Amino acid sequence: MGRVRGAVMAFSGTIVLLLLLLVQNIPSATCGKPYEYINLPKAHLPMYFKRFPALEKQCAEDETCPYRTVIASQSYQNRKDGCWGYEEGCTERNRYANHSCPGSHIGYVKSKQAQLDTFYSQADFGFVRDQMRETRIMCEPQFPHDSSLECSKYLRFCRGRNLMLNFTDLVRRTEPLRYKMDVLGPGQIGGHCRLHGERLRDELQHISPLQSWGPELRFFERLERPPIETGVCDVVIERPAFIMKIDAAINMYHHFCDFLNLYASLHVNLSHAGGFDTDTQVLVWESFTYASPFADTFKVFSKHPIADLKTYAGKVVCFKNVVLPLLPRMIFGLYYNTPIIYGCENSGLFHAFSEHVLHRLKVRMTTRPDERVRITFLSRQTRYRRVLNEDELMGRIAKNPNYAVQRVSYGHDLPFVEQLRITRNTDIFIGMHGAGLTHLLFLPKWATLFELYHCEDPNCYRDLARLRGVHYLTWERDQLVYPEGEGKHPERDERHAKFTNYAFDVGEFERLVAKAATYVQGHAEFQKFLTTNANRAVKRKDEL
Repeated sequence: MGRVRGAVMAFSGTIVLLLLLLVQNIPSATCGKPYEYINLPKAHLPMYFKRFPALEKQCAEDETCPYRTVIASQSYQNRKDGCWGYEEGCTERNRYANHSCPGSHIGYVKSKQAQLDTFYSQADFGFVRDQMRETRIMCEPQFPHDSSLECSKYLRFCRGRNLMLNFTDLVRRTEPLRYKMDVLGPGQIGGHCRLHGERLRDELQHISPLQSWGPELRFFERLERPPIETGVCDVVIERPAFIMKIDAAINMYHHFCDFLNLYASLHVNLSHAGGFDTDTQVLVWESFTYASPFADTFKVFSKHPIADLKTYAGKVVCFKNVVLPLLPRMIFGLYYNTPIIYGCENSGLFHAFSEHVLHRLKVRMTTRPDERVRITFLSRQTRYRRVLNEDELMGRIAKNPNYAVQRVSYGHDLPFVEQLRITRNTDIFIGMHGAGLTHLLFLPKWATLFELYHCEDPNCYRDLARLRGVHYLTWERDQLVYPEGEGKHPERDERHAKFTNYAFDVGEFERLVAKAATYVQGHAEFQKFLTTNANRAVKRKDEL
């Protein structure tokens, strides 16, 4: 059957707009490994197949389909009407997950419903929905083989077909290219289509390296002839491509903003069944060879090596299908600049991202030998924000027979996937303010993040915990925390709480850990897990 390309017909008056909205090829179920391109967590399959009912029918009837048994199961049938939340006609009852806003609404909304709706649009699949609704045609194809370009508001997300990017000038650039807005110039990006120039210029309000694709698309031009057919391309990228402008790859908090936005972009672009396929090309928009302690995460999205601007310097490159994903520092974006409304938590988008990453990297919840609360203390091996009496704190809680305590250092010598396995099997995750707390994204539903001390930056990880839907706790009595010194910013002669080390009152630490443990033990999902865990242990014993 080969590989199938999909097209969407859009009508504007009497003009037929041949827009290729599908930027990936759909792998056939009869070539390669059947249905390999799906590879989703079981809980995501009802939403996926509801979006592609013909594929669900095909899979249910095909004995080689690995999801046939799942589709026939009662749990699947019970969620058969499920939807992600951005689809037209998706009701609140059928959404993948529903956030909550306990307590009274306050702030800039006038009602409880407005509070719920605002959080959904700011930080959940409603954000995806809005990107889809805002998408407009910027360069309009007239014939099936033409180029096309369409973007959401402020050029935060774009996708195109048969586009040309001219990198010939990059061979003369000697300076490192990162966070640059002049990688492309006039005439160095374009396509053979009818350009809506004024419409494109109207969206150039967020010109910034990591906030929009405006720095690049302001130079978009209409080409007189189709670039691929006329042979102007030195390289033609056949497979679907993602061009990414990434944040600091060495910092988990910032780099996972890239990954979360890439995942959200898959949903914005989910027009066909191959939307989650990993037979894709990723091009990082900088000249540095990509390297990161978190590089394994890219395997979730692509099975091919990551390219950079050096890869194509001196060449004219044409992309048959390309996505310019949502960016990490968008104004009112996800999650670096997310203005989360007061009192709401548990974004379905963040939860789905967590499950998707863990599934693709094969990180599982393990069976436990007992019912003790698992506590992981993240030890910092850095100059600042070290815990001066760490041994004393660990020694105190390790005496509690209801706790299983471990101390870890998530450094370069511990593979990232192994770090995720530890995090995933943790009930209370403790650490000082720092990027390592981004691991909270992969904690179980019942877990508590205990940010030992927020170093006068109280919202960062509290808000991220709210987005992920895990309980957050931090130090409550300032008089019982003891800084080593005042702390001064290394580049500015001013006091800064992040640039010193701390000791903590042991009794108060023990009290807060107990508070976190009480929350975990009382969580319905934890009780459900313990029951399932006990049943598995009995089954394993019987098998032996």
